[in-house]
Amino acid sequence: MSDQNSTSEEKVNPGKKKLAMAAKNPEMHAWLTAFYIENHLDYYTYPSQVATPEQVRFMVSLGEYERYYPCSDLMFDEIMKKGGSEYLKKQYKVVLDKILALIEKKIEKFDEKKYLSELIRIKHKHETRDGLMIPSRLEKRLLKIFINRTQIEDPHLYEKATRNWRASQALNSQAFRDAFNHLEPSDFLNASANISGIRKLVGVLELKRLFSLCHERSLWETDVAETFTKANYYTLFERDITGNGLEPLLETFGIVESNNSIKNGNKKKILWLANEAGEIMVDFMIIRYLANLGHKIIIAFKDGPFYTKVDFYDAQTDDALTEALEDALIIKENNLSKNDLIKMLRHYNSTIAINDGTRETINLLLATKTFSRVFKEVDCVISRGVEQKHRFFDTHFQFTQDIYNISEGENNTVEIAYKPKDPKVIKFSHKNLEDKANLIIKEMKDARNNGMSVTFYSGIIGSIPGKIKIAKKIMSVFIQHLKKQFDEAYIINPSEYYEPGMDADDLMYMWEIVQRSGYIDIWRFQSYEDIVESFQLMGEKVPPEWVGKDATFSTGCTKEIKIAVEVQELHPEMQISGPSVEKFMRRNEYGIGKMFDKKLIQIHSQIK
Repeated sequence: MSDQNSTSEEKVNPGKKKLAMAAKNPEMHAWLTAFYIENHLDYYTYPSQVATPEQVRFMVSLGEYERYYPCSDLMFDEIMKKGGSEYLKKQYKVVLDKILALIEKKIEKFDEKKYLSELIRIKHKHETRDGLMIPSRLEKRLLKIFINRTQIEDPHLYEKATRNWRASQALNSQAFRDAFNHLEPSDFLNASANISGIRKLVGVLELKRLFSLCHERSLWETDVAETFTKANYYTLFERDITGNGLEPLLETFGIVESNNSIKNGNKKKILWLANEAGEIMVDFMIIRYLANLGHKIIIAFKDGPFYTKVDFYDAQTDDALTEALEDALIIKENNLSKNDLIKMLRHYNSTIAINDGTRETINLLLATKTFSRVFKEVDCVISRGVEQKHRFFDTHFQFTQDIYNISEGENNTVEIAYKPKDPKVIKFSHKNLEDKANLIIKEMKDARNNGMSVTFYSGIIGSIPGKIKIAKKIMSVFIQHLKKQFDEAYIINPSEYYEPGMDADDLMYMWEIVQRSGYIDIWRFQSYEDIVESFQLMGEKVPPEWVGKDATFSTGCTKEIKIAVEVQELHPEMQISGPSVEKFMRRNEYGIGKMFDKKLIQIHSQIK
């Protein structure tokens, strides 16, 4: 039995097997590194473009030495074969044919058409000669060449607008409304004999009818829907829904009750990944339905033109889309902080639109920080279409959220697939973090009421890569020393409040609530003298990497000194001690999810 499981695991997870092999084989390791570099997906080579490993972990649950790649395991396995893959060659040809067809369709002049076609062929041959390129990355590069050379900003702008208009007309037609609202006596055969049961049945029926249209391309690719009758739509509603995702999705929405949905009050935050123009109008009907149930939906659009995929510009200019998004909050900030994001999720519109930062089907390595933080904060992710399904389901990678996919199944069915989040993922909701912060504030308040002075100690925890354990020890030793020196002092040691699964975003969010409470009497920032004294107390010499370090070397402390200054303006009696404020301003690059300055990890990697 174990042998069968082993064989099955290798077939299902070829990418995971290759990653493990690369760690032991220098030649394969080099090929793997070249794969990331050539696809412009290596953070250390392209730090301004590629997400940090910490940012990726907001979305993907990775092992200690595991690296995420934005393609299926099958595709990755073929690339790792080092050329000669017939499957890979076929996929490269699909990309080439698609671009050449675009040139044929959009360019009229013979010479210009010939020039562009040859240029694309040359670049295609160059990019694919080593067999390192992911076809989706190749497609992006070739499409960018087309757009840059022709100055046609969006080759499919008119087609997308037409699709959206057609779908909008169909879904607002009297025939559709009559069919959607129509009920047959047979629809109630399985209903409970009470209002609650009937309400649940109607909710399931409405969503199933909307799901049945999710890939009905006749509504947006042709004008045939202009002649649709009530009977035509009713026939479409009878389409079968397959896959393992319908029941858990209905539970997530609170349409069907479960212990989980009851516990969480049924109000969910949902990340919806927009896909094709036209079908997005069906999506909006589902989204409006969910919003009416009290859920909050964040819709992620593509960064810019990508064939007929709906993009962020469309969302702000296309008449059908702007009407559908009339009451939505449009977030244009690509680096929204956790604090600002939570405020928006808590207080603003039920529908929010963001830009995912990419011009590919799914590429979590190039997603914006805002998208990554949204992914981390929501309760589930709904992806759309077969291509998006490949990225999430045809891979061994597990994610930090439940992933659903709605796409066309076999035999003209609608398939709803479900991939549960990694059970090892520890998630701290903003409510969890606020509760922890309020508990600390209560302890501070009680200490002050008992005549004690409250000191908050800010210092280096993760600012020296790989030294978190010793950093926490240094802080704890020194704070114990301070407690012996001062009578009636309540000193907060932040390192004692860290819990497995917390990242810098979580910690900074929690501590800012504590820090702005007004109960701090002395805010002490770690000095180099503190560090020297700590090592002396431990009977050790100061290691080279700690020489000259103080709180100004911590990007978290740099953020905190700004908070301290603001708090002091409101509470002038609070004292700030440690390095001068001016010294902190030299270091101001708090990386997403990081506990250390992103410049330091670059230096550290070069030394290694």
